[in-house]
Amino acid sequence: MAELRDLYQEVILEHSKAPRNYREPAGTNHKAEGYNPLCGDRFTVYLEMDGDSIRDIGFQGAGCAISKASASMMTQSVKGKTKAEAEKIFHRFHELVTGHSQGQEAELGKLAVFSGVSEFPMRVKCATLAWHTLEAALEGKQEKVSTE
Repeated sequence: MAELRDLYQEVILEHSKAPRNYREPAGTNHKAEGYNPLCGDRFTVYLEMDGDSIRDIGFQGAGCAISKASASMMTQSVKGKTKAEAEKIFHRFHELVTGHSQGQEAELGKLAVFSGVSEFPMRVKCATLAWHTLEAALEGKQEKVSTE
């Protein structure tokens, strides 16, 4: 179990140091801003939507290792998905990080590295900030997303 936890930590640190899709896509037509006042994380999620599909996605901002890694892995997980598919992934991810996944970690693939977050309730907001911001971008909400 300790080896698995170490692997998970390595993946999170690697995504934090070298986040994927850390950019604003050229064809952005939806975006939202998110803020976690508890630890100061701030991200903007950019979407290039093609009808109901996420053609491209990126993010920019600053945050702790968990929030940045979560944003990075989120972009990889939802790119090319429909809005409904992205919402389903977010729902499963939220269940995972809050400790309510009921053994469905395999459905999340690499996102399962965040399973340990459920042991640290204060970090759940860090892990879900980008996801809540994605949800706002998909819905076209203009107000800033806050985890409070």
